[in-house]
Amino acid sequence: MTTPDTPLLDQLESVDGLRTLSREQLRQLADELRSEVIDAVSVTGGHLGAGLGVVELTVALHTVFDTPHDRLIWDVGHQAYPHKVLTGRRDRIRTLRQKDGLSGFTRRVESVFDPFGAGHSSTSISAGLGMAVASDLKGEERNVIAVIGDGAMSAGMAYEAMNNAGAMDARLIVILNDNDMSIAPPTGAMRSYLAKLVSGPAYRGFRDTAKSITGKLPRLIHETARKTEEFARSFFTGGTLFEELGFFYVGPIDGHNLGDLLDVLHNVKDMQSGPVLIHVVTKKGKGYEPAESSADKYHGVNKFNVITGAQAKPPSNAPSYTAVFAQSLIEEARRDERIVAVTAAMPNGTGLDKFAELFPSRLFDVGIAEQHAVTFAAGMATQGLKPFVAIYSTFLQRAYDQVVHDVAVQGLPVRFAIDRAGYVGADGPTHAGNYDAAYLGAIPGMVLMAAGDEAELRHMVATAAAYDEGPIAFRYPRGDGLGVELPERGTPLEIGRGRVLREGKTVALLSFGTRLGEVLAAAEKLSAYGLTPTIADARFMKPLDAALIARLAREHELLVTVEENGIGGFGSHVATFLATSGLLDGKLKFRPLMIPDVFTEQAGVNDMYAAAGLDRAGIVATVLSTLGIAAAPAAKATKA
Repeated sequence: MTTPDTPLLDQLESVDGLRTLSREQLRQLADELRSEVIDAVSVTGGHLGAGLGVVELTVALHTVFDTPHDRLIWDVGHQAYPHKVLTGRRDRIRTLRQKDGLSGFTRRVESVFDPFGAGHSSTSISAGLGMAVASDLKGEERNVIAVIGDGAMSAGMAYEAMNNAGAMDARLIVILNDNDMSIAPPTGAMRSYLAKLVSGPAYRGFRDTAKSITGKLPRLIHETARKTEEFARSFFTGGTLFEELGFFYVGPIDGHNLGDLLDVLHNVKDMQSGPVLIHVVTKKGKGYEPAESSADKYHGVNKFNVITGAQAKPPSNAPSYTAVFAQSLIEEARRDERIVAVTAAMPNGTGLDKFAELFPSRLFDVGIAEQHAVTFAAGMATQGLKPFVAIYSTFLQRAYDQVVHDVAVQGLPVRFAIDRAGYVGADGPTHAGNYDAAYLGAIPGMVLMAAGDEAELRHMVATAAAYDEGPIAFRYPRGDGLGVELPERGTPLEIGRGRVLREGKTVALLSFGTRLGEVLAAAEKLSAYGLTPTIADARFMKPLDAALIARLAREHELLVTVEENGIGGFGSHVATFLATSGLLDGKLKFRPLMIPDVFTEQAGVNDMYAAAGLDRAGIVATVLSTLGIAAAPAAKATKA
């Protein structure tokens, strides 16, 4: 029983309570839920716009379906914050994306209401089909609902899954959340009426009767009747593509009209067989004016002021690595019209939106289609263009076969600008860029670089632009740089040549990537123990600077490698070189420092590197313990 003066959201103990509310109360609850999400994300930061767009849909789904028995899968997970509030996690919603807090995505270990973990897009239909088939094989009666955005529908995997589901005639409900109105025009009363009509029992009964009659007719007449029915329905409601894939299409409907959503979902729930696609049109950021009017619809935000919408920005005088990459690429493109850029739905995140302002015809956003992006770039490379594929490390994983088969095997000069290398903080393990050095390092002919600072990144962009002998990649992290002075334009580096920043003895610290700043700081701390390490920046993992590494190994008692990648990366390549060159002869102590071989949970980036032993304190501790030197108390060491 509800109390009139108490917010409904405060009275809701579980999703079962939704099913006891009137439609007017559900409308009130949706408004309260939207306010709760806005307030929570203002405290934590995160993905705001997508969640606000599906508030009514979330309420309707949990009202109509018997979750968690019925499986509800949210693609990507950006839009799952309202879902988390309704499914027993409201008391922790202000821990979103924080250390030991709620994930910014759906996670199986977090709740029984999250049947499948998300983070990368376009996986929900495949996973849902697997669950539906499993339920059939086990004799279990349950609905499986996959909610996927129109952006995620640009990925080929979604169509592979739909084609499979249609061919199997599987019992699966797919909800297409069209939040950019990229597929259909705005819905109106007639479209909503037709959506409820074609999903209702009267129409389906007529349709089934007609099917049974035409099924007894000659095959040609039967097929003609079937196609005529589908075409006539699609003429009024759209969805011909989905019908061809074997789905019964319903929509488009207004995703903010709770009554229409409830009616259509009830109708679809009663259908007994076959895959269904419900086309729902929503507005990102719905109900919060700053988000609705924002160009990027408040996709990802920092902490913000609820009243003004102004986002907090950590103070920094240094440009981000992403900004340095974008400006460096622009400088190269001014001088070489063959340079083009490719992004997979991340022009803002990769900085290529700035490139597009100056060279709109040379920027290609292919949507969430990383496999296509790589092979598309390979095709351009065959014709003498110089394609730069700007992509997050975690998303390049999705196109590994294309990197090998379509680029490397053919020796094509495709340039890979790998953003978000290493830990990414609040986005957690699904977005960590911990593997690219390992998986690219295994490919013959690949040149792989990592920038030690912003100036080095600028030089590496110039190196990639000048390199035409085959594929080349350079990696750099999320966030601001060290604030070093930047050259006006980068200078191409000699392939496979590192640099020594400081000569010393006993200990050699060999950095690959932007841990270089911590390596330099560690060297200062080691001076308190009478150690003057040699500091080197490898720059290249493939090919290794064999001469430099051999010299460091011969002239020092201890060689330590430091990198922002997991096992199989730079340290592994150095170890292989040392072993095969006979340099691990008992005189040299070798210690590789890398990201641990575990999936690291979300936290602050600095905390994550400290826990991994990849900050200055961790580097110092490794050197001292390997040399058998007792660590002094922190205060004494600092004073020295």
